[in-house]
Amino acid sequence: MNPAWLDLPVREAVPALQQALAARGTAVLEAPPGTGKTTLVPLALAGLVDAYPTAPRRILVAEPRRLAVRAASRRMSWLLDEPGDGPSGRVGHTIRGERRVGPRTVVEVVTTGVLLQRLQRDPELPGVDTVLLDECHERHLDADTALAFLLDVRATLRPELQLLCASATSDTAAWAELLGAEEGPAPVVRAHGVSYPVEVLWSPPPRPVRPPQGTRTDPALLAHVAATVRRALRERDGDVLCFLPGAGELARVAGLLEGAAEILQLHGRAPAQVQDAALAAGSGRRVVLATSVAESSLTVPGVRVVVDCGLAREPRTDHARGLSSLVTVRASVATGRQRAGRAGREAPGAVYRCWSEAEEAMAQRMPTPEIALADLTTFALQAACWGDPEARGLALPEPPPAGAMAAARETLTALGAVDDAGQATARGRRIADTSLHPRLARALRDGAPLVGAERAAELVALRSEEPPRALGDDLAAVRRAVRQARDPYAGRWRDEVRRLRRQVGGSGGGSNGGSGAGGQGSLGLADGAAAGLVAALAFPERIARSRAAAAGTVPEAGAGGSFLMASGTAAATAAGSPLAAAGWLAVAVADRPAGWASARIQLAAVLDEETALRAGAALLGEREEVRWAVPVGSRRGDLTARRVRALGAVELSAKPLAAPDRALVRAALLEGLAREGVSTLLNWPERAASLRLRLAFLHRSLGEPWPEVSDPALLDGAEQWLEPELSRARRRADLERIDTASALARLLPWASGAAGRLDELAPERITVPSGSRVRVDYAGERPVLAVKLQELFGWTAAPALAGGRVPLTVHLLSPAGRPAAVTADLASFWADGYRAVRADLRGRYPRHPWPEDPAAAPPTRRLNPRK
Repeated sequence: MNPAWLDLPVREAVPALQQALAARGTAVLEAPPGTGKTTLVPLALAGLVDAYPTAPRRILVAEPRRLAVRAASRRMSWLLDEPGDGPSGRVGHTIRGERRVGPRTVVEVVTTGVLLQRLQRDPELPGVDTVLLDECHERHLDADTALAFLLDVRATLRPELQLLCASATSDTAAWAELLGAEEGPAPVVRAHGVSYPVEVLWSPPPRPVRPPQGTRTDPALLAHVAATVRRALRERDGDVLCFLPGAGELARVAGLLEGAAEILQLHGRAPAQVQDAALAAGSGRRVVLATSVAESSLTVPGVRVVVDCGLAREPRTDHARGLSSLVTVRASVATGRQRAGRAGREAPGAVYRCWSEAEEAMAQRMPTPEIALADLTTFALQAACWGDPEARGLALPEPPPAGAMAAARETLTALGAVDDAGQATARGRRIADTSLHPRLARALRDGAPLVGAERAAELVALRSEEPPRALGDDLAAVRRAVRQARDPYAGRWRDEVRRLRRQVGGSGGGSNGGSGAGGQGSLGLADGAAAGLVAALAFPERIARSRAAAAGTVPEAGAGGSFLMASGTAAATAAGSPLAAAGWLAVAVADRPAGWASARIQLAAVLDEETALRAGAALLGEREEVRWAVPVGSRRGDLTARRVRALGAVELSAKPLAAPDRALVRAALLEGLAREGVSTLLNWPERAASLRLRLAFLHRSLGEPWPEVSDPALLDGAEQWLEPELSRARRRADLERIDTASALARLLPWASGAAGRLDELAPERITVPSGSRVRVDYAGERPVLAVKLQELFGWTAAPALAGGRVPLTVHLLSPAGRPAAVTADLASFWADGYRAVRADLRGRYPRHPWPEDPAAAPPTRRLNPRK
């Protein structure tokens, strides 16, 4: 065995780990990155390391990423002094579409996705003695699901199966509790790595940068990251490992660093030779630009410096719109700590953090578990195939969100993958066997007989192995370009095509030649139509119709196309896209960044209407549509009633509906009241407006049983106070003719008897000393009585309203009806304020009485006689 294993710190923890597994069958291994938990531990547990004698055992190691699977397998083979992993060695690996295992293999490294497939095919995992789930702290959904299935297997089928969870963080208590049994939490074994000090240098951009939107990162931040890498090369020795959120950012920063050093781009889809070069010692100074794949599982030798941009990618799912995508977010504190540790694996190092120390204090402490964010359609199908459609019996670290599970079950039901009870159907199990997202599996299986198996496999592979954005947004054109290419992406795509082609066997063959590269399938479709059909079969709710075509217009040349998807979501192509002028599209990839009014179409295929209706047949139907519509350019809406033939939300044709359903009419009228407002849409003559103001005053002053009569309250109670008028109404004019005063009277508190006191508590008019009946104004916060001053002579106090609780405010008017004074205390006004008013107005209105003692003078509405 290669003596390098002696340098791995985890070797000290192996005996305790063996004892824990032998005693309890489960254990948690806490080991920092670089200690050898991924490589030495499986070899020791398998009995391949002489220093740790044990009976030979077969070990299955599950990694979250394909790159980590290959790297771990090669590293273990190197430790065993074997030429490489594969059929002839004791260490092998399996990833989707690639299996390198032979009769001598005792340690097999697989992705968690492959492990899930095996558990579904044969839950007992025959021949496997121990399963090691590596990097469980990253909280990938496949890993959480695999752990739940394995715990179920141990509890019901194979209690002797040993289960080990390995984590690079100290947050292991929850895992120990999850793996525990009646004896208590599972044992936690800690390996203390050799950690060298890492100096933290805060390097925020000199000027503010825009926060990320969707997958877009501000170029100014990337320029700053590149400048920080150049600074690190000047100030520090050793290789530089720079963390960026995605492959696009890697390529941009690589361009900015041209000539600075040897530049390697390390991501999950990087060519094998690039991955090998990054994971081997270099001969000169190197800069390794990496995504999250380098945060754990992998050791990049020679690294003394980490440059961290502070961003990460997380999945997001808009269940209402059926859109899933990756978004760029601020990385958590734990992620930043993990990245920084890469600089201290082999010697003291430094980390340059491209944000401020103040921003660090506001960051999320731990990454969000994928189960809380992702599209759960695949997970829901796995749970259904496992026999637990609700996933209630699974020992998951966190339960799946109810809304996401409901959306997933709705999708699976539409695909025919589960029955009404949520149990997996035979079709659902076949879909699950493909290792594809259920939507893509449906497109492959249903599309192969129609367009040819080879074409279906090629098109689905373009969605499974997403192509570079540089190839454009036309799915058919991208397929043609990739078929002719000889780059690493095209190689991976061809491998996936071969795998998918085997999944459908001879589907689409026969006289039409569907099994060949150019087979037309049973429909004899051209390549463009075939691409549209396959994309539409995968995402029928994303079949989209051009708004311009629907309106009978032509899009402006060079502008982006505007579309409406069957889901009801607006979508748009980029400016200058060849898809912009299409009448129909099948959208394969789209996202909707925060704040955007519509989704962005990133990959789609042109459809004709016939193919659109064939692929979206389940969404095709007729409905009665009765709604409140506001014509363009108008503020006045009215009720419209039509019979609509539609593909989901996409209207195909419509004709007037003579006798619409009464319930739909009522709902539309209420919609109109809500949109335009009760105060605007209904007619409020003086009598009705006065009654409403009086009721509002009493509700404000006395509360119950006096009703609230604001617009929202009247809308909420419309079916009470507007009956039977609402039942008879058919259009706007009917609402405008309603006698609102009579209708509003239905809200008076008749049952309590309080309605009879309305005129006492809030009189419409008050008789003043002159004998005039003056209207009270209830429009303001306080009721107001506006009356000419001479009519109140002798009146020392105005009545208080609402049972004496609210004083009446008196606006004293001049003989010309203009405000002269305001008071709520007439006695005080006569004693003090009247003299100033009399002095000011007596000369202007000499024919009106201005007595020196108004409290004792007779009130009058008349002028003094002429002399």
